[in-house]
Amino acid sequence: MSSQQTYPRFTLGESLTAEQLTFFQEHGFLHFRAFISPETVQSLLQASQEVQRQWLADDVKKVNGVPIKYGKDVDGSPIVQRFAFASHHSPVLHEFLQDPRFTALFPLLEAPGGRVGENEKDGLVINHYVNVAGSEFSQMGWHTDSLRDVFYGKKIGPMLNVGVHLDGTPATNGGLRLIPGTHRQGLRDILFRKKYYKDVGPDPSEVAVETESGDLTVHDGRMWHRVAQSPLVGEASRRRVMYVPIIAGKYEPKHENSPTPFYLRFLHLVK
Repeated sequence: MSSQQTYPRFTLGESLTAEQLTFFQEHGFLHFRAFISPETVQSLLQASQEVQRQWLADDVKKVNGVPIKYGKDVDGSPIVQRFAFASHHSPVLHEFLQDPRFTALFPLLEAPGGRVGENEKDGLVINHYVNVAGSEFSQMGWHTDSLRDVFYGKKIGPMLNVGVHLDGTPATNGGLRLIPGTHRQGLRDILFRKKYYKDVGPDPSEVAVETESGDLTVHDGRMWHRVAQSPLVGEASRRRVMYVPIIAGKYEPKHENSPTPFYLRFLHLVK
């Protein structure tokens, strides 16, 4: 698959089809249209805004050891630009993660014990990208999600990064970029193919994931990906995405006294 090729969009049902499984095994990602309705999108946005109001009022710095990233909105007001464990602070977000369709993705792990990692990794993350002066989150450089396992000297465990896209994002507005097939790379390439977060430019092999509001994407944690900065400025650049890990292996929940993970020391590089 080259950067110029299009890829199929699917519909997620109660179980994955043979075509979907084959595509994921080869390319490392899947894109599902209309996973949630416009009404559900609005409900989730409202829930995230309620969490934001509370965290701003309480000046929350970290949740379960994970730093919260703040920035400025188009009107200069403070906003949360990277939430962590958001579902721990909202019954609406928590209930959403109980959607049984998430379990349909478990076979992609190719490991027993699949689960939605609501209490593990960084829990339910909400990324709020906006390209304005004062924003601390307009893009994210190249990275893999498996780096955290490497930092802790662990064998890379099975992980899927599942994104629920609350805003539509055509390629002309930045957004998710993936390098298909890199989920099959060796440890050397996981570590050194790119400079983590510092490399932000396009790759000749990348594919732009163009989403509509309500879409769901899933990619293998070993895959190289980035979030391209929008060339637009202001309201037109706004992109909000919820990410939740689907994982297997030992259950390792975080708690309020959890230390800040080493890999999150790089979070300041993300602008």
